[in-house]
Amino acid sequence: MELFQHPYMQRALIGALVIGLAAPALGIYLVQRRLTLIGDGIGHVALTGVGAGLLLNRSPVLVAVVVATVGAITIELVRARGRTSGDLALALLFYGGIAGGVMLVGLSDATSASLNAYLFGSLSTISAQDLTTILVLGAAILVTMLALRPALFAVCQDEEYARVSGLPVRALNLLLAVSAAVTVTIAMRAVGVLLISALMVVPVATAQQVTRGFRSTMTAAMALGLFAAGAGVWVAATADTAPGASVVLLAIASFLVVALAAAGWRLLRRRATPAGTPAAEPHEVLLR
Repeated sequence: MELFQHPYMQRALIGALVIGLAAPALGIYLVQRRLTLIGDGIGHVALTGVGAGLLLNRSPVLVAVVVATVGAITIELVRARGRTSGDLALALLFYGGIAGGVMLVGLSDATSASLNAYLFGSLSTISAQDLTTILVLGAAILVTMLALRPALFAVCQDEEYARVSGLPVRALNLLLAVSAAVTVTIAMRAVGVLLISALMVVPVATAQQVTRGFRSTMTAAMALGLFAAGAGVWVAATADTAPGASVVLLAIASFLVVALAAAGWRLLRRRATPAGTPAAEPHEVLLR
């Protein structure tokens, strides 16, 4: 714990904890919409923003927020109008974003070490300005996902029903796209653009093993994200590893432990149930 007496470690821990809360709060909606890979696509677009910021000698994080937001809005509009499939739209994000980012980073004076800090996270590079950006935007994402939970849940479950009910479906879809872009970019310093998508999805998948209601799944996913982020930063600091990799591996390890425990519990209950007892009806995912 002596490591956390250093200011840069305190900034890294606080930033990771905020991201650990915000990422699963957004990720549960992406999982419901079967858009779990959109974080990867936006991460590649954010890399173009990083390259532009390094080339223009501007804040890479703020430039990446703008570029990733524009890319996310564009892809959502293309998807909504049906001009191309969702898979093709994500492919355009992947290839165009990574190609533009590599080219711009190559044109700048950035070193490979500084590029790796954005790709996989770096504890020592989180400045006070970066932490302020993470706190403000992370809090905004968290509050938005919680405050608009009923409307976002309805849109993710059934867009047609939500539209008939009078909800602004297009605006809510754009809100999710922009939120994903912002979450990816603010997590660059702590987790890395290539690994933040896992922090959005894996805690949600873990929570779904033991919860049945939407609200309880969201709460459990946020708790798991908080644990993975905090413990991952501690492991990265003590073992001198990339923080993004440490966070994601801990999240995956949590999933494996919970999935095995849940499977074992179901097996024990099945053996303890008398023969001929009717099986319980499956629970639907409800907003409760």
